Amino acid sequence: MAKPFQYQPLNLLLFFFFLLFMVVVSIPDSDQLQSSQSHVLSEIQQLLNYPQVLSTWNQTTDFCNTEPNPSLTLVCYGGDLTQLHIISDNCWLPQTTMVPQSGFSSDSFFSTLSTLPSLKVLSLVCLGLWGPLPASIGRLSSLEILNMSSNHFSGPLPQELSSLSNLQTLILDHNNFTGRIPAWLVSLPLLAVLSLDNNSLSGLIPFSFTRMENLRVLSLSMNRLSGEVPDLQNLTNLQVLDVGYNELGPHFPKLLHTNLLILVLRKNKFSFGIPEEISSCYRLQQLDISFNGLTGPFLAQLLSLPSLSYLDISDNKFTGVLYENTSCNAILAFVNLSSNYLTGELPRCLQSNSSTRVVQYSGNCLSQSSAQEQHPYSFCRIEEALAVKITPHERERKSIKRSVLASSSVGGIFGGIALCVVLFLGMRKVYAKQTVKTPQATLIVEKVPPAYTMKMLSDARYISETMKFGGLGLPPYRTFSLEELKEATSNFSSLNFIGEGSQGKVYKGILTDGTLVAIRSLKMRKRHGIQSYRHQIELISRLRHRHLVSFVGHSFECYPDDSSVSTIFLVQEFVPNGTLRSCISEVVSGHKCTWTQRIAAAIGVARGIQFLHTGIVPGVFSNDLKITDVLLDHELHVKINNYNLPLLAENRIQVCSGAVHTGPKEQNRGTANGDKNDVYDMGVILLEIIVGRVIMCQSSITIAKDLLQVSLTTDDDVARRSIVDPAIHKECSDESLKNVMEICVRCLSSEPTDRPTVEDVLWNLQFAAQVQDLWRVDSNSNQGSPFKSTE
Repeated sequence: MAKPFQYQPLNLLLFFFFLLFMVVVSIPDSDQLQSSQSHVLSEIQQLLNYPQVLSTWNQTTDFCNTEPNPSLTLVCYGGDLTQLHIISDNCWLPQTTMVPQSGFSSDSFFSTLSTLPSLKVLSLVCLGLWGPLPASIGRLSSLEILNMSSNHFSGPLPQELSSLSNLQTLILDHNNFTGRIPAWLVSLPLLAVLSLDNNSLSGLIPFSFTRMENLRVLSLSMNRLSGEVPDLQNLTNLQVLDVGYNELGPHFPKLLHTNLLILVLRKNKFSFGIPEEISSCYRLQQLDISFNGLTGPFLAQLLSLPSLSYLDISDNKFTGVLYENTSCNAILAFVNLSSNYLTGELPRCLQSNSSTRVVQYSGNCLSQSSAQEQHPYSFCRIEEALAVKITPHERERKSIKRSVLASSSVGGIFGGIALCVVLFLGMRKVYAKQTVKTPQATLIVEKVPPAYTMKMLSDARYISETMKFGGLGLPPYRTFSLEELKEATSNFSSLNFIGEGSQGKVYKGILTDGTLVAIRSLKMRKRHGIQSYRHQIELISRLRHRHLVSFVGHSFECYPDDSSVSTIFLVQEFVPNGTLRSCISEVVSGHKCTWTQRIAAAIGVARGIQFLHTGIVPGVFSNDLKITDVLLDHELHVKINNYNLPLLAENRIQVCSGAVHTGPKEQNRGTANGDKNDVYDMGVILLEIIVGRVIMCQSSITIAKDLLQVSLTTDDDVARRSIVDPAIHKECSDESLKNVMEICVRCLSSEPTDRPTVEDVLWNLQFAAQVQDLWRVDSNSNQGSPFKSTE
C-alpha cells in the first residue's frame, strides 16, 4: 500500500493554496478553455461525424463548465483540457458506430487529439472507431489513463504506445487487435492496469511481464493466447489476474498469493494440480478455475477462506472426500463443484436448507440423495485409480476400458490395480441395470405444482407474522400473482420500463389499490425450486426502514416443464423525486439543498446503513453505495436503493461495476471489513455533499480529501469555506462544517481499521446538525429542512 502523503509544516500553507487553486478553477464559471483547444474539440466533433452525444457543442459552448454526464465529461485545469470522456449511449448494440464508414482516418483523429498538450485521461468507448491504432497516439505524452474499449480497432498494438511514459492504465477491451502481446509494454514504468480482454491476440504471454512490478490488474481473457503463464511471483502488487477463455497451460500459474483478490483461469488447458499455497490466500475474493483438466485432491480449505465470495472449480478432475462438518466462511455466495470426482457428503454449510448461497455440485459421487444428479460411488473411485498413472491428456471417460488394458501391461502392482478397475467396471454395469429398473420417486416430489409451492411460501411458517402488517405507511408484505404484476405494468410494457442494471430490469407499476410500485425482474441463471429461495425472501421481507427503499412483495415465474424458478419479481415502493445528487449538484423543487438539508440527508443515509448492518440478522454489508443510489421520496426523505442481497448475487455476478470510486475499499470488499467498506462509500457521499459537485473518479476523491485535510489544520475559516459548494458556503457554521469535514476524511482512510464505525459517523453528523441549528438561531435564520431523519 502506498505510503500516505506527508505534509511538511513549512510548506503547509503553500500546499493548501495550491490545492485550493486546483478546486477553484474547476468551479463553474471560473475556468475558460483556450480558444485553440476549443477549436480542437470542434474538429473532433466533425471527425466523429457530429454524433448525438456531442450535439450540444457549438461555437459558444463553454467546454470547461459543461455539466458532466455518463456519456460526456470534460475536465479543465488552468485553461487546458485534462480529461475527455466520450461514451456512446448505444454501447449495448453489437455494431455500434458513430464515425463514417469511409473517409475516416484514425491517424488524423489522434493527430488532432495530440494537440491537447495537457490531456491526462482519455476515454473513447463504444464510438465505432476503426482501423489500425496509429503511431500518432504516441504524441499524447501526458496521458495517464487511456480507455478505448468496445471499438473496432484492428491490427497489432503500435510500439509508439511505449513512449507514453506516464501511462498508468491501458484498457483496450472488446476490439479486434491481432498479433502477439508486445514485450515492450514492460517499458511503461508506471503501468498498473493492463486490460486487453476480448481481442484476437495470440501467442505467448511475454516473459518480460515478470518485471512489471507496479502491475495491479492483468486482464487478458477471451483471446487466443497459448503456452505457459510466465512466473509472476515478483509482481508483489498484483491483485487481479484474469486469463480466462484462452489456451494457456498446462501448469498452474506461479503467483505471489499475499495480495491476490481475483484469479480467473476459466476454460484453458491447465491440467496439473493446484498449489497448496492458494489455500492461504486470505484476501482472495473470487476464484474461477473451471473448465480445465486440473487434477489432484480438492483443497477443502478454500471453502473457509475469509474473503472468498465466489468459487468455481467445475468441469475439472478433482478427487477427494468431502465431509459434512467442513466449515465455510459466512460470505461465500456462489460455489460450483460440479463435474468432478468428489466423494463423501456435501458439507452441511453448503446444503440449501441451511444457507442462502447458490451451490452447484452435480456430476460427482456424493452420497446423499438430492435434486442434483450424482454418479455411482464406483465411477469416481475408478477415475481416482486411473489418475495414478494416466496423464490428463489420456484420461477420457469414453476410453476407460482401453486405458485400463494398456496399463495392465506394466505388470506387478499395476496389474493388480488394473484387475481392481475391471471389477469396478463390472459393479458399475450391475448398478446401472438396477438404476434403470428403479423408479425415481424424487422426481415426483420435485414436480410439485407451482401454485401450491407459492402458497406454501406465503404461509406464516416461512414469513414472520410481523412482516404481514403494514409499517412506515407501506402495505403489508405479500406474495403477488404474476397476473397482478402484468396488469400493474400493462404486461411489462416498454412505456413502463424504467431502466436496467446489474440487478435486473425495473418497471413502474400501479397496483389495483392505486399504489405506485417499482417491479424488479430477475432472470435466474440456475434452476432452483421455489423452496430454495425461502430464506432469501424472508430476509427481503424484513428490510423495512424509513431510509431504505423497502420491498412490498414478490412473485415467481416457473419453467413450464418443472417447478424451478425462471424469473423472480421483487415489488418495491416507488420513489419519485430523483437522487440525492440531483438535490446537490442540480435543482429540486426550484432550489438546491441547504446545508441543514444536506446534513439531515447524510444522517438519513447513515441510519439506513446502520439498519442494514445491525437491524436484521444476518446483516447486509459491502453494499457498494453511491450517491446515485440514495433516492428522495415525495416528502424528500432519503432512501437507500442498493443492497448487497444474496438473491441478487446470481444475477450480478458477472456484471462490471459502474462505480467510479473503487479506491482502497475494494481491497477488502466482502470481508469482515464489509462494514468499513460502507463507511468508505459514506465518506464519498459526504465529500460530494460538501463540495457540491459530481465526484467522477478516484483521483478526484484523493485531491478533494487532501484539500479537506489541509484545511482542517488551518484556522482560516474563510479559506475553509472556499472549498464548500458556493450555493451554501455562507449559510453553514464553521464548527458544523469542520465536524462534517473531519468525519468525511476519517471515512476515506485508506486503512479500513482507521475508519470510524457507522455509529461514530451518525453521532458526529447529529452533533453537526445541533451546532448548525444553534448557529441558525443566533443568526436569526429560520430556514427549515424538508428531510426527515428520525426513526
